[in-house]
Amino acid sequence: MDFLKKIVSFFLAAALLTTPALAAEPLPAEAISIDAPYAVLMEKSTGTVIYEKESHARCAPASVTKVMTMLLVTEALEAGVIGKDTVVTASETACSMGGSQIWLEPGERMTVSEMLKCVAVVSANDCAVALAELIAGSEEAFVQKMNQRAGQLGMADTHFTNCTGLYDDDGHYTSAYDIALMSRELIGHDLIKEYTTIWMDSVRNGEFGLSNTNRLIYGYEGATGLKTGFTSKAMYCLSATAERDGVEYIAVVLHGETSEKRFADARTLLNYAFANYGLASLRPAQALPPVAVKLGAADCVQPIFTGSEYMLREKSGLGDLSYDISLPEAVSAPVAEGQVLGSMTVRAGEETVAQVDIVAAAAVERLGFWALYGRLIGSLIGRNAG
Repeated sequence: MDFLKKIVSFFLAAALLTTPALAAEPLPAEAISIDAPYAVLMEKSTGTVIYEKESHARCAPASVTKVMTMLLVTEALEAGVIGKDTVVTASETACSMGGSQIWLEPGERMTVSEMLKCVAVVSANDCAVALAELIAGSEEAFVQKMNQRAGQLGMADTHFTNCTGLYDDDGHYTSAYDIALMSRELIGHDLIKEYTTIWMDSVRNGEFGLSNTNRLIYGYEGATGLKTGFTSKAMYCLSATAERDGVEYIAVVLHGETSEKRFADARTLLNYAFANYGLASLRPAQALPPVAVKLGAADCVQPIFTGSEYMLREKSGLGDLSYDISLPEAVSAPVAEGQVLGSMTVRAGEETVAQVDIVAAAAVERLGFWALYGRLIGSLIGRNAG
């Protein structure tokens, strides 16, 4: 009977711990008035979706495609595969791109940093292809990497056929939600904001001026990026990011009727988020005490929290959270790293809003026979000496 009770308790606890309690249901499309047919509003650190409008519909993304291109370049930079000062030689293929460009000449040489700046600020297709060729050898091989990365990020409604978004191929599509996913990943790298927050700059020793296609960089408080796009099929698209007081939001609007309307829609979404939401800590003020380990190679193990450090809450509910921690005084060895030791329940009044696992930060092995024997002898000697 005790065994059955333990089994039932285990599954009840597992169900509670795996219940997504951090986010409310996204607002319905009619809750916020925007013109764009496809949109999503997401908080960056938790990935919580606040608002969505046909957010999983597959559609052409235009140059917002370059969010993924910039992500792969940024990851290559941070991995040391390439450097900011690595020199890129423009191929004839890269120079043949149309649309937004800086008119690279075949054989022209620029650093990775200069080319990445051109992609981020003026959406330069020629520089995007040149960087793709540097990293993967060809645009086709780079596109394979783009699709692999999309799969890793859970972008279920995305398939890329080029690295620029210049061509409206039937097989080149994504969704507002998927763009938010890759935008969230990209702005997690502070490096990219060195480029996406530029309003005006230049290359070629000041001879070629750059002005950001994202007007929010100039006129919206806290704007951090990210990418505009336009083709006749995709219409006016935008992934806009902004941060205030340590909270960053991503607003994606696709297929807007005009350039001004896409920026207006993004402002509407971001304004709503900043006005109504904030982050609440999922970490109590007090530190977690060590848990004793019986018959362990170490006397105790340090418990740590799992999961996100924060949860998104309406501002009216940010100050009413309580934290109930459940930890045993001791556990028996062996203890595995990541082993669940206890839990923390976060409540707003009487409502449980989150349940967080508390796990072992490190493994603790069980003492062997001779180690136990030595410890026993040491204990007896200590008693007698006392």
